[in-house]
Amino acid sequence: MSKITSKRFVVRQSLIGKNQEITVNFKNGKTVTYNHDKVFSIMKDTLTNLNCWNKYKSYTATNNIPTILRDKELV
Repeated sequence: MSKITSKRFVVRQSLIGKNQEITVNFKNGKTVTYNHDKVFSIMKDTLTNLNCWNKYKSYTATNNIPTILRDKELV
């Protein structure tokens, strides 16, 4: 498993199946670590209905993790 550090939450089609662990340092000081594949499996139905996913094959959030993921085990 490789690790990525980012300033924003991200789910990308190019990272699916690569078992990436991503640590996000939000500008409000909050830090979240998640497994990309686990997050994708939880969000899959939501993502496939978003314009950003259909057009760019990517979803990002700059201030927090999506509500659907809060209070879930993400690693």
